[in-house]
Formats: sequence, structure tokens, C-alpha cells
Amino acid sequence: MEPTTRADHEIEHGRFLAEAGAEDVWGWGTPAGQVRARRRADFIARGANLSAGMNVLEVGCGTGNFTELMAPSGASIIGVDISPELLVLAEKRKLPADRIKFIAARFEDCDLHGPFDAIVGSSVLHHLDYRVALKRIFEMLKPGGVLSFAEPNMLNPQIAIQKNIPAIKRRLGDSPDETAFVRFKLKRLLSEIGFVDIAIKPFDWLHPSTPRPLIGAISALGKVVEVIPGLREFSGSLYIRARKPS
Repeated sequence: MEPTTRADHEIEHGRFLAEAGAEDVWGWGTPAGQVRARRRADFIARGANLSAGMNVLEVGCGTGNFTELMAPSGASIIGVDISPELLVLAEKRKLPADRIKFIAARFEDCDLHGPFDAIVGSSVLHHLDYRVALKRIFEMLKPGGVLSFAEPNMLNPQIAIQKNIPAIKRRLGDSPDETAFVRFKLKRLLSEIGFVDIAIKPFDWLHPSTPRPLIGAISALGKVVEVIPGLREFSGSLYIRARKPS
């Protein structure tokens, strides 16, 4: 029997998510989760300057939740994901067929060459062999093209526990190999690959389980904390933007 690979784990994880309800497992389906998703999608779209006429690749599009949120930009988006089961759910969103296309493939070796104006994604790099994936993204971007992603922050206490203790990782519905990022290390890696204008911002203090009446207050408080040096480093997520040199 061949050894189980990271890709095998992610394909199996996709089946689990499709059966269990991906948005429920990820937390995007709650009232607070929907607020978080819209803000995150806005960061990604604005950072990539998404607009009509742009050719965009979305890595790890999953159920198409963020594809749908970014579709109003008018950009042409190819969403790639390793899970056929999740892409079935993405297709059910009935997004504009002339601009939105979904492909089932492992991103690191998918048969897509670009060049793309922007490559985007939400909570996906930490599922991949990210060093390989980031080099592939660099190759697939056109000169001056932009990387725009949001990922979990390893310095957040809950994320650190969730990503490093296998029993908790399984209980919370994570895949076996997924991790999270420390922004200073990630910035150094992006620079080594050749990216410029690298900006990594800690954000997100709104937990998916926040009761609806508290969403406004906690969102406002979180935005204050996000600009406090030191304390902001413990935010739940990282927004990542970088550019391929022109």
C-alpha cells in the first residue's frame, strides 16, 4: 500500500467537509462568521484591486463562498480546489459562467500557467506545501501581479493550540497537516522567493460564535486592538499582500 500523502489527507478532508457542512465547520455560516467572511473578502479583493477585465486565480476555492463574495468585482476568476465534493457545492452557487470557472486539481501541480493579474485565497496556504505553493504563485503571476491572501495567525493562542495538538485539531475539524503562519517568518520567505511590496497585517478578533447582539461592539473593539503594537500580533488572522516585480 502506498503511503498516505498530504494531498490524500486534503481530499479526504474535503469529503468530510462536504458531508458535515463546510461553512458550519469553518464557522462562516454563523451571523458573526458571515461578518468575518465579508470583511475578509473585502480585504482580499481590495488588496488585489479586483476589477472587470482582470484574470484572477483563486487557490483553494472550496465551496465558492469567497468566490461569490468577490464575484461582484467583475473580475474573471478561476477557482481551483483539490476536493471534487466541495466544488460540487461551489457549482450550485450558479455564479456568472462567463467569468467564473471551477477546476478540480491539486494547486501545486495543476495545469494552469497564467499569467494572472492576481492570485488570491482565503485560509488555504496553511493546507498546502506552502513553500512550493508560494513559488508556484510567483511563477504564475504576470510582472506586477499581486498575491492577496488571508491566513490563520499562529501567534493567536486558540490557533496555536488548535494547529499543534492533534486531538484538538481532529475535534475541531482540521485536516492532519494544516498549520498557521508567523508573519515575520512568512514575510522573510516571500522576500526570498522574490516578492516585493510585502505587507502582512494581523486582523480579526471576532469569533464565529459571537452572539448576534455583541457582533457590532466586538467588531469595533477588535479594530482598535488591531492597531495597538504588540497586542495586535495575537489577532486571529493575517492579511497578506505582496507583488511580483514589474
